[in-house]
Amino acid sequence: MSISVKALQKTGPDEPFRVATIERRDPRPDDVVIDIKAAGICHSDIHTIRNEWGEAHFPLTVGHEIAGIVEAVGSDVTDWKVGDRVGVGCMVNSCGECEECAAGQEQNCLNGQVGTYNVEDVDGTITQGGYAQKVVVNERFVCRIPDALDFDVAAPLLCAGITTYAPLNRWGAGEKKNGAPKQVAVLGLGGLGHMGVQIAAAMGAEVTVLSRTLKKEAAALELGAKRMLATTEENFFGDHAGEFDLILNTISADIPVNRYLRLLKPRGVMAVVGLPPEKQQFSFGAVIGGAKAIAGSNIGGIAETQEMLDFCAEHGIAAKIETIPVTDADAAYDRVVAGDVQFRVVIDTASFDDVEAIA
Repeated sequence: MSISVKALQKTGPDEPFRVATIERRDPRPDDVVIDIKAAGICHSDIHTIRNEWGEAHFPLTVGHEIAGIVEAVGSDVTDWKVGDRVGVGCMVNSCGECEECAAGQEQNCLNGQVGTYNVEDVDGTITQGGYAQKVVVNERFVCRIPDALDFDVAAPLLCAGITTYAPLNRWGAGEKKNGAPKQVAVLGLGGLGHMGVQIAAAMGAEVTVLSRTLKKEAAALELGAKRMLATTEENFFGDHAGEFDLILNTISADIPVNRYLRLLKPRGVMAVVGLPPEKQQFSFGAVIGGAKAIAGSNIGGIAETQEMLDFCAEHGIAAKIETIPVTDADAAYDRVVAGDVQFRVVIDTASFDDVEAIA
């Protein structure tokens, strides 16, 4: 048996979205069935379905920012009940036994975590994402959405929220340094950057936004930044050398990494969460001098994702969004790529009711 649901689907990288019927598995004893209320659009969805990160498995439904209500649970499920407000992020399974899983770092599963879409699942099928009416997920990969967060603003937290929270948490953005707040720079003010600013400020850091222009300065200050600096200013990298304890690099574009590393204080860290298609280059000398570090970060484990959701609810942090019907997904993708969104787009899955599915 299986569950038939409407979903947004592409049959190829250059094809438009269509509303199709896809099959979700009949729930296993440890599964949760979720009625999806909102699904965020992440730039990773766009990279994947446009074959920018390799050949995708078509036909494909993407989406790993999922918020909704528990509709049914398997016979062995004890942590979730019908009616619970829940979310699902970038993973839907892992081995649960390796060193990384045991440490709550399922995203680094040594036997390979199973992504929410475009990945071969344990049963040999290809996972299909959250641009759909329902999803069936192993109970271990479900998080609770606090009552203080509406579904539409909570959905992007399941990727953009944890992607920025994890490195800020790991590298101590909220810790004091010589009794003063740490100086944190957020590079880029897009879907990831706008979450990073809010979270870092709530942690207690003094936040500076770095961007090519100051056109989003008002938004940056409203989100909690103390200032915004234009990296295109003459002698910018010389004038601001050694100012920051931590740089959160959220942009997916080619940048002069060595020059940005100059902005760090000794023992400072650049945490990279943006993944540009181009290979980046930097010299070892840029990190050896001053004992600096450049580090990558890939989402976070399930426990830390729950911690992030609770932190955001406690501090009144939510994604800044616009909501669209399923019929506007193609246009929304183009706008995201063009940087014409402040700051996230969320699909209202109730709009599936207004569209006839292709058999």
